[in-house]
Amino acid sequence: TLTDPREGITRSIQYALGKLGIDEPDLSKLEHFIGPPLLQAFMQFYGFDEAKAWEAVNFYRERFKVTGLYENRVFDGVTPLLETLGGQGRTLYIATSKPWVFAREIARHFDFARHFKVIYG
Repeated sequence: TLTDPREGITRSIQYALGKLGIDEPDLSKLEHFIGPPLLQAFMQFYGFDEAKAWEAVNFYRERFKVTGLYENRVFDGVTPLLETLGGQGRTLYIATSKPWVFAREIARHFDFARHFKVIYG
């Protein structure tokens, strides 16, 4: 984990729920969405059927792709660590459950994409 995505993910979940008529003002109650695949999380945590869960995922991505992915904070020490590992000649990769396009843009935006051979999403 290179960045803390808490704000971007929870605000985008809040947005998606709002589009579906569910008001959740407390972002901390949405933190359980961080990590697991969104489709399954919407089904598990809100009892959505698959069609409604896909609708929620699409609303989530509507916000996340323009705002949420930039609401990240690089964890302290990550940049020097990546520089050290690169200086040692190590080959680095990113593997994430985020869609590739989001993972790549986050890495580009926070200026650590250059440290990685491939970014998998």
